[in-house]
Parts: sequence; structure tokens; C-alpha cells
Amino acid sequence: MSGTNVWTRSRERMLRFPELFAQCSTEAAAYGKCVSATTKSKQELRRDLCAAEFNALKRCFVTAAKKGGK
Repeated sequence: MSGTNVWTRSRERMLRFPELFAQCSTEAAAYGKCVSATTKSKQELRRDLCAAEFNALKRCFVTAAKKGGK
């Protein structure tokens, strides 16, 4: 079992991230706004406060990755 293949696959996925991120800019902006709005005044982000926005971003990434054929 070669560790090289694991690193190669991980590297390939990371190189695709900017493309996927660009395809999901609307969802990413919504998630970022939610995180920003809920962490003002040095408050910590609490679990599930932005769950809906995160899940929308995750779905978008998965869909975009499937369209890419990998």
C-alpha cells in the first residue's frame, strides 16, 4: 500500500477547491455573513447557529464536484 497515492489524490482535490468555491460563491457568501453576524463583539460561534447556510454550501460543493467528473 503506497502512501504516495493518498497524497496525490488529496493534492488533486485541494487544487480543485478554488474552482468549486467559485461555483458556490452565493452559498459561501451567505455562510460567511451568518458567521460574521453571529460572532460580533468577540463572541464564539456556537454550534448549529449557521447550520442551514453551512449545509447549503456543502450541498453546493458536492454537486459541483460531481459535475466535475471526479
